[in-house]
Amino acid sequence: MTNTEQPAPGAIADGARAITAVQTADWRRRVFALYASVRRLAGHDPAEAHAHWISCRNDLFAAHPASPLLPEDRDRFAGLPVVPYDPDWRFELPIHPATEAKRMDVETGTDGVVPFELLGTVRVPLAGTLDVWRLSSYGGGLFVPVKDALAGRPGGTYGGGRYLIDTIKGADLGLDADDGEASLVLDFNFAYNPSCAYDPAWACPLAQAGNTLPVEIPVGERYAGA
Repeated sequence: MTNTEQPAPGAIADGARAITAVQTADWRRRVFALYASVRRLAGHDPAEAHAHWISCRNDLFAAHPASPLLPEDRDRFAGLPVVPYDPDWRFELPIHPATEAKRMDVETGTDGVVPFELLGTVRVPLAGTLDVWRLSSYGGGLFVPVKDALAGRPGGTYGGGRYLIDTIKGADLGLDADDGEASLVLDFNFAYNPSCAYDPAWACPLAQAGNTLPVEIPVGERYAGA
């Protein structure tokens, strides 16, 4: 789950709020650590980093108390459906600044409306462009979701799209701002489903038109419920 993913009102009983808050904080701390190790490994071997990412996420989903899996799904959980690594889907791309102001407001229920502003776009070779969003509230951060042509199809990807970058949780694979140009590492092999794909009690920001690609993205996490 991310800082912008929130449980729906009434999803947590008052007496359990403190326990849930601590468990959620620990989940986020572990995810921060995971991505730090992924970035270190990816500098030498992105495929090894990807295998490490899969293994650690499977452990978190299976055993952590803040796992987004529903209890009945956790009982039969055998691993997340992630496609084997394909280096052709890893890119380092410059952010082209936005030419006009654009805002995205996400209703989370518990935290009200979470605002994002368009920072710019990245141009993915042979795929199209993706909007890069800045979380314009406490904590800041960059956010890049993606929805591809497999979304909502049987055996495909989650209908609401997946996340590539969500720096408020540490989910990034590399950022650079040298020589007056900002860039991102976008590795679609690490595209992952938001928490609401597993538990409808979570309210997640989903991919909008500017984060929808007309092509199939055959890598990353799939969605068994599609």
